[in-house]
Amino acid sequence: MDLKEKLLSSFLVFENQTDIDTYVHDVRNDAIKIFEEKGFPTKKEEAWKYTSLNKILKEDYSVFPKQENALEYKDIKKYFIHDIDTYKIVFIDGKYSSHLSQTTHDGMDVCLMSSALTKPKYRILIENYFNKAATKDSLSSLNTAFSSEGAYIHIPKNKLVEKPIQILHFSTGNESATMLQPRNLIVVDENSHVQIIERHQSLNENPVLTNSVTEVFTNKRAIIDYYKIQNDSSNASLIDNTFIKQKKESVASVHTFSFGGKLTRNNLNFFQEGERIDSILKGVTIIGEKQHVDHNTLVHHIEPNCESHQDYKGIFGENSTGVFNGKVIVEKEAQKTNAFQANNNILISDKATINTKPQLEIFADDVKCSHGCTIGQLDESAMFYMRSRGIPEKEAKALLMYAFSNNVLSSVKIPEMKQRITKIIANKLGVNIGFDL
Repeated sequence: MDLKEKLLSSFLVFENQTDIDTYVHDVRNDAIKIFEEKGFPTKKEEAWKYTSLNKILKEDYSVFPKQENALEYKDIKKYFIHDIDTYKIVFIDGKYSSHLSQTTHDGMDVCLMSSALTKPKYRILIENYFNKAATKDSLSSLNTAFSSEGAYIHIPKNKLVEKPIQILHFSTGNESATMLQPRNLIVVDENSHVQIIERHQSLNENPVLTNSVTEVFTNKRAIIDYYKIQNDSSNASLIDNTFIKQKKESVASVHTFSFGGKLTRNNLNFFQEGERIDSILKGVTIIGEKQHVDHNTLVHHIEPNCESHQDYKGIFGENSTGVFNGKVIVEKEAQKTNAFQANNNILISDKATINTKPQLEIFADDVKCSHGCTIGQLDESAMFYMRSRGIPEKEAKALLMYAFSNNVLSSVKIPEMKQRITKIIANKLGVNIGFDL
């Protein structure tokens, strides 16, 4: 039995075991029909031209963990941003861990998707927002069909969340191979501001496939800063589907730091539904060995007087492969749009590969839009300058690569987060960067 057949046969059992209302039941059933029709994406599809799922789909994944596994905080502390006080929503093999989490219902909801899907008090919000941003592609539909657990965050009007929220998904590897499908729903109401950090982490080398979907709604004048840390083990694969709907005068920022994992695919989609909206998409990718990272972005400008800014940096070594497929769509009504898109890459190995395709589709005539990409090696003259002043070759290369990615880091608004990313970059580059940000 292949993975598609296994998932389809597991759906009926899953659906009968969950206590949900009619709306969610109908959404799930419609979603599994879409997945049954489309199946897993292949390289025949233009959006997946440079990324094949064949190897990771051959594993015999456990769709539902057979046992609950407990972890101690001391064993996983290093994966938290523990320098500051934060709310924490922690999942172990797809199950909520109450003793590792710190949630709240004090003036806002920082809690569980399972509660939102099953409790009547959340029904109106679920019907207004659940599955209203996610597209009907096969992998998002697969997640929707099996959606049961993840983070549920609702920030009401005029609320400044005083500390960041961390969403952490751990895979213990107690199964020989595991498939996880977390579902997150984040609603930020008018004039509110929140910072969120998300991480998926395997704790051993057993294969794990995570198919994650996050829906984010930023209402009028809301602000959200979202940070994704992707630094997983060599047999972990992540397909991260994020959909963000923005209303008038809102600001949504997503920083994606991709450093580890076997295969990482980031599908990041912004939909601007109002005027004077700002969308920010930034990323740093540093990979080696046979790692594969694919950034697939979309910014859809629908209304006038809006902005979007995309800036992705990539450093690729050994036999790694990078993909950037960024699309900006400007509708006829979206006059005065200011859209910028850049993808800059450094190949530090002659065996590394980068496939980059920035795209603009402009139907308006009064806009300011630009896009571009670069692929190259380290600057030899800069290397010579640093070497001539006594800096060893390894450290000189690392400093140049750090400087290359620093303009993305400079826009990170949580200092402790910036320091953590700096340390991860130094570790990936194999040096000790002797300064803090």
